[in-house]
Amino acid sequence: MNKKQLKKSMKFSFSIAVITFVLAAIFSVVSSSILGGVMSIVGLLIVFLIVLIGVIFDTLGIAATAADEVPFHAMAAERVTGSKHAILIVRNADRFASFCNDVIGDISGIISGTASAIVVLQIANGFGHGEGSIYYIIINVTLTSLVAALTVGGKAMGKFLAITSSTKIIFFVGKIIAFLEEKLKIKVLSKS
Repeated sequence: MNKKQLKKSMKFSFSIAVITFVLAAIFSVVSSSILGGVMSIVGLLIVFLIVLIGVIFDTLGIAATAADEVPFHAMAAERVTGSKHAILIVRNADRFASFCNDVIGDISGIISGTASAIVVLQIANGFGHGEGSIYYIIINVTLTSLVAALTVGGKAMGKFLAITSSTKIIFFVGKIIAFLEEKLKIKVLSKS
């Protein structure tokens, strides 16, 4: 690795760390404030939604690294919407995967754990049992195990789908990004 590549890699790593810090803080504050004011069943649904977001983004990151650029060139030649964006994703698979897997995926895992703790406390208090009671411990172990199982099982299924259907997944993401950039004028991908 030459100095230019190393410098570029270090700059990207630093910027992704800063983005992660900011997003984690925002997601943590938002999820904690939302969970503090809802019923435990709604809180449970929010926890499962956070897990689902982590699984989806993990799948997208892996699909980007598994996808081949060639099918998208044929689509781009025919001016198919989203194909140019799909090419950009595949060409920048390392960065795209880092953002999807490491930033969004890992933040989701951390936030789902924190959110689970809030929901466990809500459920235990709802039954009149505080922290430290046997009921609290049972609820905590059950919910923590369920969230872990859904996260790991979901990511395992996502990996299978990402590897076997990478072209379809990345093309779908390319179409979404094309819509965001062309219709809503929201810049998502850079050309570099």
